[in-house]
Amino acid sequence: MKTMFLALLALPIFSPAAHAADHPRYAVAVAATPVLNTPDFAKTFSGKVKLDPCKGVRPVEFIAFPGTLFRIEGEQERDGVKVYRVTSNDYPYPTKTGLFVDARFVEAVEGTPRERQRTLPEPAEIRKRLLSAVGRPYVWGGNFKEGVPLLRTLYPQGDPLYGVDCTGLLYEATDGYTPRNSSYLTRYGKGVKVAGLSAAEIARKLEPLDLVAYKGHVMMVVDEDSIIQSVMGCGGGKKGVVLSSREETLKKLMRTREPADRYPKGAAGEKSFVVRRWLR
Repeated sequence: MKTMFLALLALPIFSPAAHAADHPRYAVAVAATPVLNTPDFAKTFSGKVKLDPCKGVRPVEFIAFPGTLFRIEGEQERDGVKVYRVTSNDYPYPTKTGLFVDARFVEAVEGTPRERQRTLPEPAEIRKRLLSAVGRPYVWGGNFKEGVPLLRTLYPQGDPLYGVDCTGLLYEATDGYTPRNSSYLTRYGKGVKVAGLSAAEIARKLEPLDLVAYKGHVMMVVDEDSIIQSVMGCGGGKKGVVLSSREETLKKLMRTREPADRYPKGAAGEKSFVVRRWLR
C-alpha cells in the first residue's frame, strides 16, 4: 500500500482547463511548437537526456506550425515551467499519455478562434523543399529541418530538434497540409495499382510526389529518377534524409515487403506497402 501511495503521489496532477464543458479554453502556437507525449519539458530538453528513437526515447510527437490551434484540457507547473495538456485537429491521432505543450510557445485566446489555414504549395515548390532537406539528421517527431529557434532560447542545453522524421519531411514541405502519421498516409489520396508488379514495373508507374508507404514509414517520389526519405538508421547504415534511385529503392524494399493495391489490415500489413497518389 505504501508503494502504491508513493506512486500515486508521483503522478502529474493537472487542473481542469475549464469550469464547464461549454466554456473551453484555447491557445494558438505563436512559434514552431514542440508537442510532447510527456509534460516533463525541463527533463526532455535539459541536455542530460539523449532523444534516441532507436533506444525508445521518443518524447516528441510533432512540431506544430505557428497558428496551430490547441484546446487546453488541463495545466500544471513542473520545475517552474507551465505546461498545458492539449488536443488539436492538426494531430488527431491517439496517444497513450496525451499531448503537452510548454505554455511559453503559445498564446491563450478567448472564444473559439479559427483553425490554422492550410494551403498546399505548388508541386515544384514541394519538390524543392524536399530536396533542400537532403543530408539533414533523422529526428523522431521533427518536422522543421532547421530546428526550433525558441527551443534554443528557452532550453539552450537541450536538443533543438534539428532534422526531420519520415512523415515530418513531407509535413514541412507541404506547410503542414498532409497527415503527420504514416498509418494515415497509407490511405491518403488514391491508390496506384501495383500488386504483383516487379520493382522495375512499379518504378515506371510512379509520378512525382507519389507516396510509397506502409505503417511506420513513408517515402516520396521526387522526379523521374529519385525517391527521398528520412531514415532512422538503427543498427547501422544510412541515417537522415537520403536520395536514391526509384528502382533500387523498390528492390530493397521488396526484399521484405510485397506491393499491394490497398494496405492490408492486421499482420498482413507488416509485409506490405502501397503507392498513394494524393495530388489532384
